[in-house]
Order: sequence, then C-alpha cells, then structure tokens
Amino acid sequence: MLAFSAVLSGFYAATWAKQAPVILVVGDSISAEYGLQRGQGWVALLEKKLQAENKAVKVVNASISGDTTAGGRSRLAALLLQHQPTVVVIELGGNDALRGLALTQSEANLIAMAQASQAAGAKVLLLGMQVPPNYGADYAQQFEAIFKQTAKTTASRWVPAFLKGIADAADPLQGFQADRIHPNGQAQPQLLANMWPELKKLLP
Repeated sequence: MLAFSAVLSGFYAATWAKQAPVILVVGDSISAEYGLQRGQGWVALLEKKLQAENKAVKVVNASISGDTTAGGRSRLAALLLQHQPTVVVIELGGNDALRGLALTQSEANLIAMAQASQAAGAKVLLLGMQVPPNYGADYAQQFEAIFKQTAKTTASRWVPAFLKGIADAADPLQGFQADRIHPNGQAQPQLLANMWPELKKLLP
C-alpha cells in the first residue's frame, strides 16, 4: 500500500509540474548569478517568494552570462517550445551596450522576443537596464529609451530601471561586486523588489 501511495504521489506531483504556470527568465549574468553563491540571485529569491506565498508557479532560469539581445533572440524559440511559459521575463541589453552594439538592432531584437513570446501565448515583462554614467547622459537616455519603446510597441509590461536603488544609490559601489558591473549578493533582494510589483500583475 505504501508503495502504491508513493507512486500515486509521484503521479500527482508530475501532473502538477506539467500543469503549473511557468515563468521563463531569459537574461544575462545579472540573472545567471554571476559571481554569487548558487541560490543567492534574484531569480532564486523569486522562487522562494512564490513558495512562501503558496503560488503554484514554476520558475525556469534560462539566463546565460555574457548573453546579448541577439543571443536571447536566437535561442528563444526553442525555450518557448520546451517550457511553454505563462510569463516571459526578458533581462537583456546590458552586454549590447558594453560591446557598443547598435541600439536600433538591440531594440529590434527585444521587440522580436516580446512578440514571439506573445505569439506563444505568454505575457511579457521587460526589465529596463541602465549603463554606467561614464557612457554619457545622451547615450544613457537613448539606451533606456529602447526598453520603453519596446514595451510600447508590444504592449508589454516593463520595469523602467531594474537597477533602481543600486546603480543610483548614494554609494553606488556598495551594491556591486569588485568589477563595478554586477550587483552583489546584498543587492539581490532589491532587484527582486524592483520587478515584483509588475510581475505579480501577470501571474494567474
């Protein structure tokens, strides 16, 4: 009887996992826990928050350190087919800026990713990124504008400044690792707090 109960429990667990809504996070090193202990990043904190609130939602972190909007766009179709997400969170663009890639192409990639996600039946949350002040005010404004325009063009929800409270802190180095690019462990709860209000609007 115990063996049968275990099998039955496993069946229901598998059924729940198959039917549970899925949040797919497609990002770069900021979401891939670069330089952090496993389980310390904001995506892992999101999983814990959902569990604490008894929300039956599965989180799939498909983020890759160093990824660009072009890289995300190229691998998105396979991810959508594999995971069939309810919500797609896009956290890309920072590496485009660091590599000096054309912002028009970055915007086109973000729009294509949002539209592909929506065509697959998922809602989209775009996380707006910021560049260091040494890039200049004009470039910073142009860079931030691609996220706003993508959200407007695709009717997606967006977080204007994912690094709010970190990049613009009184002591901006406090929230970053030694490279001054990647948020440290102390900053991860703030990242989650910045995106949660918009994400929860998309949850079933």
